[in-house]
Amino acid sequence: MSDKNLLIVLGATAVGKTALAVQLAKVFNGEIISADSRQVFKGMDVGTGKDLLEYQIDAQQIPYHLIDIKNAGERYQVNAFKNDFSDAFANIQHRKKLPILCGGTGMYIHSLLQNHDLTAIPVNDLLRKELVQMDKTALQDRLNSFPLVWRQHADYSSSKRLIRAIEIAEYLTVNDYQAEERPVLKPLVIGLYNDVEVRRTKILARLNQRLHSGLIEEVETLLSRGVSQEMLIFYGLEYKFVVAYLNNEIDFETLKERLGIAICQFAKRQMTFFRKMEKDGVQINWIAAQEDRAAVKNEAIALIRQHF
Repeated sequence: MSDKNLLIVLGATAVGKTALAVQLAKVFNGEIISADSRQVFKGMDVGTGKDLLEYQIDAQQIPYHLIDIKNAGERYQVNAFKNDFSDAFANIQHRKKLPILCGGTGMYIHSLLQNHDLTAIPVNDLLRKELVQMDKTALQDRLNSFPLVWRQHADYSSSKRLIRAIEIAEYLTVNDYQAEERPVLKPLVIGLYNDVEVRRTKILARLNQRLHSGLIEEVETLLSRGVSQEMLIFYGLEYKFVVAYLNNEIDFETLKERLGIAICQFAKRQMTFFRKMEKDGVQINWIAAQEDRAAVKNEAIALIRQHF
């Protein structure tokens, strides 16, 4: 009998993760736990691709977790996700259903599988004010000055993540750290992928649809509710560029062009992170996200039945 207790569906943006996860939840009596760092926020729907109608299939509502659990304008970090995931995971298991973790925030997923306990280390605002003045190379050098044991899981891909890694290493130089107990996860990981040109075409088509389906109005509404421009810029991508558009820093065509490029670059970084997960020992079973969704579903079902 299999000892697997978690199904994970991951992949880059616009690849069809949610649609597949919902189909699998119906077949295997599952519930979905979102691994999306921005869909946790209420009112951030169009920009994050939060289509709750996707969770309805054949007149059946598939239960979902960790969506719309925080107010826009708040922060949500990895350790909070791990705590919320643990609660949802235990709840779903208690009801004898299959937990299905679905999303594209690789850092969230990897933190669960590698049990990166250091995510609970608090923010150091004073240190961050110092580090934010440094360029990426200087940050890398600063991080490399710490013992390897404190930085071995660090992500060197962006200044933001380097600053967090330095913050953790600085904390550990003067503090002991007691890890929290977490549920033991024995996952089957399915990854959806498509080639670069197909991915680009899908991303640009989806962006065009969002721009004409209320994305700009969504950002205006968030601003009118008191969410600061700084927080929207912090949330990145769609929100960052629409704020620039509303400030008349760019015109609509420039918004569309630059945002399309930025999302494609983001998708590339997502795939790079998933490859990093594989190098760290996570086995990802890749399935091509072909147009024939039934074929994708059947391939995933066959894979699950081999392991569960």
